[in-house]
Amino acid sequence: MRPQQFENPSPAAELPASAPLVDSFARRIEYIRLSVTDRCDFRCVYCMSEEMHFLPRGDLLTLEELERVAAAFVARGVRKIRITGGEPLVRRNVMQLFRGLSRLSDKGLRELTLTTNGSQLARFAGELAECGVRRVNVSLDTLDPEKFRTITRRGDIGQVLAGVEAARWAGLKVKINCVALKGVNEDEFLPLVEWAHGRGMDVTFIEAMPLGEDAAYSIESFLPLDQVAAKLAERLTLSPSTHASGGPARYFDVAETGGRIGFITPLSAHFCDSCNRVRVTCTGELYTCLGQEDKTDLRGPLRSSDDDAALNAALDDAMRRKPRGHDFVAQASGELAPSARHMSLTGG
Repeated sequence: MRPQQFENPSPAAELPASAPLVDSFARRIEYIRLSVTDRCDFRCVYCMSEEMHFLPRGDLLTLEELERVAAAFVARGVRKIRITGGEPLVRRNVMQLFRGLSRLSDKGLRELTLTTNGSQLARFAGELAECGVRRVNVSLDTLDPEKFRTITRRGDIGQVLAGVEAARWAGLKVKINCVALKGVNEDEFLPLVEWAHGRGMDVTFIEAMPLGEDAAYSIESFLPLDQVAAKLAERLTLSPSTHASGGPARYFDVAETGGRIGFITPLSAHFCDSCNRVRVTCTGELYTCLGQEDKTDLRGPLRSSDDDAALNAALDDAMRRKPRGHDFVAQASGELAPSARHMSLTGG
């Protein structure tokens, strides 16, 4: 299969076929995170409960419906799609979806990527590259095998590291995502950066967010990333970078390694004013904000008609209701109850 190209769409593909998606605060939506499953082969302590009750498979959008949702967003000006889960690569026949989405490069899609725990990358890295995926984010909070198993409750770090190497061998640009957890992995940030940069991989640190039944764990383990940056700056020279990934991370160039470090700070320094993202769950619920409960049903419009009129009307309604910002700070402080949604259900 000939690899698709997303970086330079044809001039005709630059303009959406219909009106772009713009919310009531004049923020244009160009990036969707599309969850394909709530299932995962790990049980990370900040993401889901140890004994999860997953959705019946019949509740999930079919692969064809997921592709149709993606196509509708691209027609409305979305230029980046990130496939998420749960763990997206455990979805049966998921490469069928990637092959379908790769064809959206002719419609204006500039980037197709995914976030993964890395457990299945050794199996799928080559096919992902053939479908035009150029970058993947791998969630990795520690390099210590025992600590890794504690955080994931069942994961094998050797399997993940093998997946990382397979992705690099396939030509994929790998970025490591690390959730900063107070008292858990804060002694590993510098070694993780040195390990990743030594292999040509950037690292992004993320603050734990209060979601799901285990929200109390995230609140207790919350570590502001300004403290992480200050600790790293004791050994590394960090300079603001011009690099932008299309998401919320702020990047810094590291003089000693030649790599980059990103920081995603939903609690300590939110980035809502420039939000260009929405999330679609594997059941077809559109969340315009990860930290709010408002949602729009897309599955009903999808199944009510073969044309996209009702689907587009639902997208327009969601844009009108997209909030200015999230409630994570109030939830973490106890002013509001944390969301009962697991991160794995919404799409991480």
